[in-house]
Amino acid sequence: MRLLTILTTSVILGLVYAQDVSLTQVRQAFQAARIPTDASVVFNPSVLLEVAFPQATGPDVRVKAGVQLPRNKTAIPPTFSIVVNGPGRRPRGEFVVAMVDLDAPTPQTPTSAQIRHFLGGNFTPLRDRGGLALLSNSTPAVSGFLQPTPPAGSDPHRYVFLLFQQSKAFNGQTFVGPTTSVAKFNISLFAQEVGLGNPLGGTFIRVGPDSPAA
Repeated sequence: MRLLTILTTSVILGLVYAQDVSLTQVRQAFQAARIPTDASVVFNPSVLLEVAFPQATGPDVRVKAGVQLPRNKTAIPPTFSIVVNGPGRRPRGEFVVAMVDLDAPTPQTPTSAQIRHFLGGNFTPLRDRGGLALLSNSTPAVSGFLQPTPPAGSDPHRYVFLLFQQSKAFNGQTFVGPTTSVAKFNISLFAQEVGLGNPLGGTFIRVGPDSPAA
């Protein structure tokens, strides 16, 4: 019985922290979570974006669209990769990655949304390793990574990652800089103003506040 319990737990954990493998499932997860509506984006992914959170000890936590993660699993800035041995096309060129919180301060009253948790460009895919092409950026992020930090008492927030083909106008844009407020960001409007088009791919996580101290 003990062995069965261990095996069952391992299987569950493997499913929870598995990566996305289907464009259809990612699109359906986005639709079920109302992300295209709430973020005002057209989301028909042609690329599987993998997001992985490195851990101080143990393996990286790979994101599956819609998974809920403990906040302490999101402390270290994530890495981004393109799945190149699965469905979808393999895009070329440079890319922009954005991460936004759609539910600040709470999902019921998102009056501060969107919160910009990351915005970076000049990402290019490195050599394919195990079916993944790691995205490496050659310039500092426009807006550095902020760890998910929902306020106490809030329901879990949706943190959305979107991958765009980089436009020629991106590097010269002045809409967002290191000192620009992260609150009330609009990824759809930003993409329109900078000419990014619709996202090529994406995924999302849910993160709730830390449990109250005993």
